[in-house]
Amino acid sequence: MSSPRLQLQGITKRYPAVVANDGVSLAVQPGETHAVLGENGAGKSTLMKIIYGSVKPDEGSVLWNGQPVHVRNPQEARALGIAMVFQHFSLFDTLTVAQNVWLGLDKSLSLAEVAQRITAKAGEYGLDIDPSRPVHTLSVGEMQRVEIIRALLTNPKLLILDEPTSVLTPQAVEKLFVVLKKLASEGCSILYISHKLHEIRELCNACTVLRGGKVTGVCNPQQETNASLSRMMIGAEPPALEHHERAAGEAVLRVQALRLAREDQFGVDLDGVSLEVRAGEVVGIAGVSGNGQKELLYALSGEDTRAPAAMVQVFGNSAGGLDPAQRRALGVHFVPEERLGRGAVPTLSLAHNLMLTRTDAIGKSGWIDVKALQKQAQQVIARFNVKAGGPQAAAKSLSGGNLQKFIVGREIDAQPKLLIISQPTWGVDVGAAAQIRGEILALRDAGCAVLVVSEELDELFEICDRLHVIAKGKLSPSVARRDATVSQIGEWMSGLWESAHA
Repeated sequence: MSSPRLQLQGITKRYPAVVANDGVSLAVQPGETHAVLGENGAGKSTLMKIIYGSVKPDEGSVLWNGQPVHVRNPQEARALGIAMVFQHFSLFDTLTVAQNVWLGLDKSLSLAEVAQRITAKAGEYGLDIDPSRPVHTLSVGEMQRVEIIRALLTNPKLLILDEPTSVLTPQAVEKLFVVLKKLASEGCSILYISHKLHEIRELCNACTVLRGGKVTGVCNPQQETNASLSRMMIGAEPPALEHHERAAGEAVLRVQALRLAREDQFGVDLDGVSLEVRAGEVVGIAGVSGNGQKELLYALSGEDTRAPAAMVQVFGNSAGGLDPAQRRALGVHFVPEERLGRGAVPTLSLAHNLMLTRTDAIGKSGWIDVKALQKQAQQVIARFNVKAGGPQAAAKSLSGGNLQKFIVGREIDAQPKLLIISQPTWGVDVGAAAQIRGEILALRDAGCAVLVVSEELDELFEICDRLHVIAKGKLSPSVARRDATVSQIGEWMSGLWESAHA
């Protein structure tokens, strides 16, 4: 047997508050698709960053094609043939897609040549994107496509993917898997991090399981079940959700024929959007990323106040012109799609990030009760099992899944009357996803109205009472979850509901 493409021996990485990797060893063969599985904070992303040269290990060795190497930075990793798609994107907002991709490529190519290669690669793999678009105009799903295309253009020998499908639709995931299987058949090795166990079982032929920074198992995932992989990863199977049918109460949110012109040239016009969310129900909105979700959420959260006041009503109050703080006073809380930068300030502590949407610890005189604030943050950390170095930990120091748990927990803990939540379980492990979904259902059962925007159809079918689909800025009629099918919702994602209702 030939030497492994990549071999790690005894990799250890310590941080002040945690040992992220503790004597980790693994081997990846040429053409192998190797999953790295573990709950949030298990050390997966740190290990990938060590391989890619953006983090230096404290102990251990890295072998590339049987030869010891010291990968000091990502440039050296790329020179070896290692490419990585990060969970948190590393794109410059003010540059175009082509300019972002050009930064990581051989400068002998002109920008026009890079744009042509992007278009060709995008067409080849079904990851359509316009090279001339500025990154700040892209949805999260579209940014994911840019990162994947950028990695593929380097013709990697080892491709590291950290949660690559977390914001892709089922159809896009299928296309991506065709790409990855083709790459593997051509000899490219793939290291694949995902919390979606069915994806790992379909795509990967080897798996290393991490728990608390240590290797706790090695297996062939194709010979395992979701339940056995869960037990290896978190020591138990996630609890089954109980979704009871119940009668909804009064209308809490009512949107009537909302029309809003896009604010930038690459946005989407909202075209007569009407919907209603009642107390004690979960309403879901499915759709391919970039079809007006961002514009609708901005209009509902108060970040965009251009809507005529009466078009957005909360408890019968005209709310179209209210800012986010005024809407929170009516009981509206909001979890945005982007964790870092919109949901949390990266450099602020978790305690101070509470104050973005919670003012409980601010006295009438305007002084902050620091002890009360830290106690409140600690309660959210404990309730939602957030792995962090306490209330003083900076938001950017948390793994993506743990930060998501904290942000969702912050808003649920506020006991909202209306919770609007985008991509609630993006990048969180199976145990945490089950907990977040369970908390959403508990809120609903307590009488809260919940609107969930998600690209995970399985999630929407699990927690919603009614479903809509958004496509090209238009919203479909609602369909009761018990009457909906995955194939029907998939067709509606292309905007085909009008013929179905004709």
